[in-house]
Amino acid sequence: MRSVLRALTVLVLTLLLMGSAWSQATPSAKPANAEPSSDAATLVMFNRPVVVFRSSLLGAPPKARVDRARFSINEALNQGGKLAVSVKNNPEGQLLMIDERLAFVVTAGDVDPLRQDDVKATASQAARQLELIIAENREARDLHLLLTALGISAIATFVFGLMVWLVVRLRVWLDKLLVSSVETRVRNLKIGGTQIIEGHQLVPFLQRVLKALRGLVILLLTYEWASFLLSRFPYTRAWGERLNDYLLNVIGVILHSMLEAVPGLGIALAIFMLARVFIGFLGRFFERMVRAGTSISWLSRETMPTTRRLFSIGIWLFAIAMAYPYLPGAETDAFKGLSVLLGVMVSLGASSIVGQGAAGLILTYTSTIRPGEYVRIGEHEGTVVKMGMFTTTIRTGLGEELTLPNSMITGTVTKNYSRSVQGDGYVVDTTVTIGYDTPWRQVEAMLVEAAKRTPGILQSPAPTVFQVALSDYYPEYRLVAQAVPSRPRPRAEVMSMLHANIQDVFNEYGVQIMSPHYMGDPHDAKVVKPEDWFPAPVKRDS
Repeated sequence: MRSVLRALTVLVLTLLLMGSAWSQATPSAKPANAEPSSDAATLVMFNRPVVVFRSSLLGAPPKARVDRARFSINEALNQGGKLAVSVKNNPEGQLLMIDERLAFVVTAGDVDPLRQDDVKATASQAARQLELIIAENREARDLHLLLTALGISAIATFVFGLMVWLVVRLRVWLDKLLVSSVETRVRNLKIGGTQIIEGHQLVPFLQRVLKALRGLVILLLTYEWASFLLSRFPYTRAWGERLNDYLLNVIGVILHSMLEAVPGLGIALAIFMLARVFIGFLGRFFERMVRAGTSISWLSRETMPTTRRLFSIGIWLFAIAMAYPYLPGAETDAFKGLSVLLGVMVSLGASSIVGQGAAGLILTYTSTIRPGEYVRIGEHEGTVVKMGMFTTTIRTGLGEELTLPNSMITGTVTKNYSRSVQGDGYVVDTTVTIGYDTPWRQVEAMLVEAAKRTPGILQSPAPTVFQVALSDYYPEYRLVAQAVPSRPRPRAEVMSMLHANIQDVFNEYGVQIMSPHYMGDPHDAKVVKPEDWFPAPVKRDS
């Protein structure tokens, strides 16, 4: 409470100094739309501006006229009497009289040119201000009224202190209520068993918010208390009125801006709601098309999520473009500058991102690869784990995860080992080169037998051997088989077992795995005699 009283004392002293400065400064005395000349002077009594002298009168400059008028008014106030204010016409201007005593003269040169008033209107306004000053002077000389004002101020101070105390106590009560309520509700905020918000992080944040609100409420109460106290006494009443007017003007500007923003926000909200409804309709429409087996090539079960996402992004961008002019502050230079800055940043830094995104769309809609397929992309080989808008992740047979940019995939040759198989699974293949002196039927039979011995290779369809080349020194044999997914093994493991079985089978039948290169023609022709065309394990009917 001591700190609150200290803050109130500092605030009151600050307001008094500000009021004194306002009362002595010329700009505060002029009307809001006036622009007096450099030699203009303002007559101020009891901290209230009475009139602005803008011209000289009978050789007296505006500053001297102010001094004379202040002296005349003070003389009239000290003498007392009825102190009736009146305005009389005169060739020199309008004479302001106090009980037949001349207070000052308002001439045509004193009229504010911006307000387009005449001399009589300016004099009437000065007369009203002078009557108010006389009334406040009488009030300042009345001891009973001053004591009443002091009593009212004391009651207001007591009420203000009580309200500050209630605000402080209310904050303590809200803290206790907040801790118990938040801890109970936060426990129930879970997604998939995972806590969304931690209570020990949310409670301090809400406490800081309550503390800031408490400070704001106390500041507003202090402002109103100071304004009320200043308005109780004649000499400081003008300061209190200015404080009230300033606060009311600020509140009025805020409320006016909020009311002006309501129609635009309503239109923007309606646009966003329509976009949301249309996105939901399109999503359900695409799902029905997929379930019905649509014949549209670009819309399948695999491409439907991407298609739905693209349509949603397009609709939201269109909705933002339509709602942009109705957003508060959209026409301000700051908002426009921020929009231009974001556009330049996107233009300069998003070229590669746009290229990657376009490559991702190409892969999605051309169905080049799909998750779960075994592929070879350039020098990298593995199972497709995840396909994103910008990158694709594959897992190699050694357990490594490779993240490849989509633009690299579209720019290189991709081998898909899972497309040509029957059902699920993938293709395994290997190549051997054996000399011409080994019967080709025997080589093919040994390769097929090695494939049958390998766990994980499907027997139906049966492994197949192709003679892919008749090179200068040896023929080239390629074994192609399908791996069965019911016994999931990494392709590298299956290939390793296949190569081991090929070596075992060739060793069992006494055939060397070699690729001969000649330094010269041999003495005997390297041919296979017909009686040797069907060595084991070849069957003659094959």
